Amino acid sequence: MRYYFFLGYLLLSIQGKAAPRPFQRIITSPDGRLSVTVTVTDSTRYAVSYEGRLLVRPSAVAMTLAGGRSLAVGDEVRQSRVRTVRDSIVPEVVTKRRLIRDHFTELTLDFRGNYALLVRVYDDGMAYRFRTSLADSLTILNETARFALVDDPTVYFPAVQKRADADRFHTSFEELYSIKPLSQVHDTTLAFSPVLVAGSGSVPRIVITESDLDDYPGMFLARDGQSLKGVFAPIPLAERMTAGGFPQLIVTRRADFIARTSGKRSFPWRVLVIGTDRTLPETDLIYRLAAPSRVSDVSWVRPGKCTDEWITDINLFNVPFRAGINTATYKYYVDFAKRFGFDRILLDAGWSDYTDLFKINPDLNVPELVAYARSQGVRLSMWTLCSTLDRQLEPALKQFSDWGVDFIMTDFMDRDDQNMVRFYSRVAEACARHKIMIMFHGAYKSAGFERTWPNAITREGVLGSEYNIWSSKPTPEHDLLLPFIRMVAGPMDYEPGLLDNATKEQFRPIAGKVMSQGTRCHQLAMFVVYDSPIPIFSGNPSQAYLEPAFMEFLGSIPAAFDETTVLDAKLGDYLVTARRRGTDWYIGGLTDWTGRPMNLPLTFLGDGTFEATLCTDGPNADRNPVDYQLSTQTVRATDTLGLKLAPGGGFVVRIRRK
Repeated sequence: MRYYFFLGYLLLSIQGKAAPRPFQRIITSPDGRLSVTVTVTDSTRYAVSYEGRLLVRPSAVAMTLAGGRSLAVGDEVRQSRVRTVRDSIVPEVVTKRRLIRDHFTELTLDFRGNYALLVRVYDDGMAYRFRTSLADSLTILNETARFALVDDPTVYFPAVQKRADADRFHTSFEELYSIKPLSQVHDTTLAFSPVLVAGSGSVPRIVITESDLDDYPGMFLARDGQSLKGVFAPIPLAERMTAGGFPQLIVTRRADFIARTSGKRSFPWRVLVIGTDRTLPETDLIYRLAAPSRVSDVSWVRPGKCTDEWITDINLFNVPFRAGINTATYKYYVDFAKRFGFDRILLDAGWSDYTDLFKINPDLNVPELVAYARSQGVRLSMWTLCSTLDRQLEPALKQFSDWGVDFIMTDFMDRDDQNMVRFYSRVAEACARHKIMIMFHGAYKSAGFERTWPNAITREGVLGSEYNIWSSKPTPEHDLLLPFIRMVAGPMDYEPGLLDNATKEQFRPIAGKVMSQGTRCHQLAMFVVYDSPIPIFSGNPSQAYLEPAFMEFLGSIPAAFDETTVLDAKLGDYLVTARRRGTDWYIGGLTDWTGRPMNLPLTFLGDGTFEATLCTDGPNADRNPVDYQLSTQTVRATDTLGLKLAPGGGFVVRIRRK
């Protein structure tokens, strides 16, 4: 390899082309398994190996600026330095684990021209980013982010489905995963990240994504030969507001550059999360790479369970009032939340005019509802349309704060160009000043945003429960891909808890009487398996009241945990996750359409005896997926629980010390 490296440099010199002095450096992960080779000649490339086996071939990195200059192309390395970090991160808001191990090796290449390339390698992946120290602002024409893969791996690719009324960079970031060899992905197909790459045999999985996305467009991915390459939405020059129920801004004209930004800054990390089926769902690499909190006091950021009425269309029964967007209905939701241990209820679309947050639905007495919710110790949360929230931001947030609203949702961004990325930071900062948490729907993945803005506690960017209203897309197979791909990039708002459950043959998308594919316990297990510090229960409260023991068990599951570990997993097939809150353990398991037995060793428990409460698929769940069993037994760390999961099934076990 060294022969060809210097031969190439010699040929450039013979041909009379100016070339920088060649540079090569290898850095390794703390455990020594992962290595990254960075090479600088006329271009800059990185390659990744795991235990000596090549995972990513030499791949170019560069940034093209206006005026004909390109970073990391034709420039010489002025200085290089390596540092090792053995540290820990204490999260500002504990959601997944109380202490995050932060061990890595970092290579910094200072180039002539006042910029640097930073490369980090962790036990569970690698990342690189540019950092500039230039006096003037930068206009960035494009960025080269290449991932040259080995052989012809299988890729799990959420392809953008182009809208008829917009360009290809408009998407809600909610798609199924196409699973095919890289060579069979059409080169015009555009996918949003994360994308998973699965090689053959024992080769680790690779999830390609980004972190610390700020004042810069998000990264899409497209095939380019045997590589994936980053694609970035150009900056908008003109927009129009759509008509219809949920008006949104559509870009009608874009510039010939992707960003205009400060000359003194760090750019987003390009990240390869590398691991096994067991390690990918529990990683927090994206969080570790993100910028620390910009909110000085986060004591008011409180994870907690929430209800939502939109998916079931408020189709209540056994109530003495006409259900709908009105005061009586939301008081009913407040009573439900108090009865079963939920922290807040969400008033979804319709509580106000979509385009005016001060034009409140005449059937809704908000001051009366606010007073009632406060008397019951339940918080209110409100849905907003993003274009309306942006226009009415400060007065709306003041009104929410006066109402005691501590959590809002904003929806229908459906873009991640630089302008829209700036919207996220602007709104999160404003919400933080008013001590309001926010969830983004119609949103790109969080990319570590929840570390920088802890009040932006969760977000959508996932094909979740709402698709049961109009499609058959949320299958158990889809549910078993999300933790290995989308969830790697941060928390996701799936909105589980549907109580009308069906087999594959029984399922029908019916608005107003929404069912889910798979068993009741499959829905329940999502509250443990999926990362979301404000999990939203999307089931019908009228159904829930008929099964108080089940709902009390669901209500006992915390929204955030002190420790998280994956006990067993297979991509797309099954997943078992254990989480600890205080001294209590919650173990959740999911399976695809294949029913399977599972043995659950309890070796993670300490000494003593414990009470285990199990919610498992019932004996008839393969025919009637609403069937479940609640049982209690005494267990010890030496015990193994034998469980049987129905097709599309799941389980939750709660373990408390006696």
